[in-house]
Formats: sequence, structure tokens, C-alpha cells
Amino acid sequence: MRFVSFSSGSCGNCYLLLGSHSGVLIDAGVSPRRIKKELEHLHLDFSALSAILVTHDHGDHIRSLGSFCKRLSLPVWTTSTIHEALLRHPFTRDWTGPCRNNLEPQVWNPVTEDFDVQFFEVPHDATQCVGFAIRCGEELFVLMTDLGHATEEALRWASQATTVVVESNYDLDMLLGGNYPDYLKKRISHGIGHLSNADCAEAIACFMHPELRNLFLCHLSGNNNTPELAYASARQALEALGVEPGTVHLRVLRRGEASPLLTL
Repeated sequence: MRFVSFSSGSCGNCYLLLGSHSGVLIDAGVSPRRIKKELEHLHLDFSALSAILVTHDHGDHIRSLGSFCKRLSLPVWTTSTIHEALLRHPFTRDWTGPCRNNLEPQVWNPVTEDFDVQFFEVPHDATQCVGFAIRCGEELFVLMTDLGHATEEALRWASQATTVVVESNYDLDMLLGGNYPDYLKKRISHGIGHLSNADCAEAIACFMHPELRNLFLCHLSGNNNTPELAYASARQALEALGVEPGTVHLRVLRRGEASPLLTL
């Protein structure tokens, strides 16, 4: 299984998982034109994409979903609640209906030849927001982004995963000392917004286990965080658990910048 982050943050979110025979795009907050160029850099094209998973109905995650549906007619997999929201959203209402595929709860959904998916709800101020547990052979990839706090279910999935992508959105001191209005600071930090660096570190302490090989930090704020702060916080959490450097591949996924193609 291979992974690339095309962009991670409020500027747009889009990730790709590749198996032996198929690829799954997770969220579509980046334009098809940009994804086409990024795929070409990897010596791939749109034929590598077999399906799209959607975490929730905020614009930075679905801004280009309608364009992908119009251009490629890929099956779009998410919950029935999120699909209903997509039918009302101006970015997606004209295009996602024919591509609709509902993820059934608490079962493995065979999304492509390589990937089976279960979803779990996470707290965020969207119509509904979900994380994904994605199974490919013996590998388990878990993505949990845009969560105001780490739920027991999210931690349970992460504690079984070989790769975890987890939000590390903001540094609390930067947020509180910044120029955001009070209502926005509260929205971000009061349980249904985003996960702070410290919250992420606490989550890592809960889900770290010997089989975890990759830990990727996603959805960093451009105003209230830095890659260095997020990385240091997660690294300190691993060190406090006695995890030897190099045992877990720790990486920050950048805003508006593609990662290398990573073998998981």
C-alpha cells in the first residue's frame, strides 16, 4: 500500500491510497487539474483512481468533488447523511447523485478491489464528520481529521492500525494569542472544532502500540500552528512512551504541498 498527501489544511484536503490494482482518493478539496499534474509527477494518471471517500461536507474537503464527478464519474463513498448534505451543497448538488454509494455502518464495505472501508463518527461542526479505517491485506490505515476531540471509537481503531493520519491543527498559545475573534477561537477549541497539538499528543499516548509503523500529522492551521511545533509535540509524546527514534515514521503533511509517494 502506498500513500500520498496532495494537500492537507483549510486550503484544501486530498489524499490518495494506492493498492496493487486500485486507488482511493480521500476527500476532494484540490482541483482535478492540480491532481492530474501531481499524478503525472508520480508517472500515474486518472486511471489510478477507482473511488472517492468523503469525510464531511465542508468546502476544504469537497471543493472539487463536483468537478471530479463530472469529469471522471468515479463512485463516491460516504454515509447516507453526508450524501444527503452533498445533494444540497452548491459545490456538489448537480453532480454527486449519480456517483452515490452509501457506506454501511459497522461492516467492511468493499470499496475497490484492494480496499475495504469502515467509517466511524468524529465530533466536528459539519452535518456529519467521519474518520475511516481502510483495510488492504494485512495493513490497516486509519484517518481521523477535523475532530474536536478524540473519541473512544477513534482511539480504538487507531490502536489497531499500521498507519495513522491524525489531525494536529493548532497550538493553543498561538490560537489564544492570535487575532481570531473570540467566537472562532471557541469554535476551534471547544470540542467540536479541531484537535490541538497537545490533544494530538494525548491521543498518541492512548493509541500507540507496537505494530504502528507510520504516524502522519494532518490539517495544520496556517495561522495557529507551525510544522515544527506539531512535529515536536508528537515526537515528545512518542519519546515519553519510550518509542525509539526511527521505530515510527513521523511526518507532517504540509498545507498546499504534496508529500512524496510513501510506501506504508
